[in-house]
Amino acid sequence: MEPSALQSFWRDQKLNIGLVLAILLMLVLIWALLSRLITPSTSPERVTNPLNLMGQRIQLEIRNATQVKDVAANVRVYLGNYGFDVVESGNAEKKDEAYTVVIDRSGVREHAERIAYLLGIPANRIRQEVMPDAFLDVTVVLGDDYRNLKPFQLK
Repeated sequence: MEPSALQSFWRDQKLNIGLVLAILLMLVLIWALLSRLITPSTSPERVTNPLNLMGQRIQLEIRNATQVKDVAANVRVYLGNYGFDVVESGNAEKKDEAYTVVIDRSGVREHAERIAYLLGIPANRIRQEVMPDAFLDVTVVLGDDYRNLKPFQLK
């Protein structure tokens, strides 16, 4: 190859590499946008506050309805790491619940949906039982299926 042909060859290669890198960057940006639009929010911040509860973070309680010790404590740590305000955790009055449920206490279903998503609970196990005197947004009642929840999948 002549020097000018060789220079032209490398210039074309540089352009091709630059074009490939630009396309890869565009694909990454498109993926990031789509994943942001499709993935539900996991923000601990309230969307709205119809009960005029204190603070901006979603407040919840966790109740253990299993016979296994420390299940609620493990979920408390998991959700606390995401920034949620777990104001109380402990045993439920009724034991031997088969399935974990998330209960909307404030009338803002999106708050319960965020918790359910983070725990890996299907939407059909979200209930609405508004209790203004509970001073909570959400209650999580852990059932015997707790091993299928995301906090226990990580271990």
